[in-house]
Amino acid sequence: QVQLVESGGGLVQPGTSLRLSCAASEGSLTNYALAWFRQAPGKDRVFVASISRGGGVTFFAESVQGRFTISRDNAKNTMGLQMNNLEPEDTAVYYCADSNQQLFRESSYRTQWRYDYWGQGTQVTVSS
Repeated sequence: QVQLVESGGGLVQPGTSLRLSCAASEGSLTNYALAWFRQAPGKDRVFVASISRGGGVTFFAESVQGRFTISRDNAKNTMGLQMNNLEPEDTAVYYCADSNQQLFRESSYRTQWRYDYWGQGTQVTVSS
């Protein structure tokens, strides 16, 4: 089994930055696609960003395009999400996700059910 854990969440002011990290607390991250999803209070969990197994291809939700950057370090077995110019609308629980299969279609990288392992989430609150 692969068990994931997120870290780096917290309370920040609008316009500031925050960096989230994801690592495996049991097992290790796969060599396939990784992603971040988030869930705001009272809302469904939605796609935020994803990255290919080699890190050369990334995808972002339109709402975070240009503000967020996703990265992975396969040697260190970690994944990161750099969040810049945060907005109150970014307030949510952020989850990292790991796929156990190679993804090819762009839509697959954005689809929740394509991912097999999930963390418990880390809270990000953006408020003045």
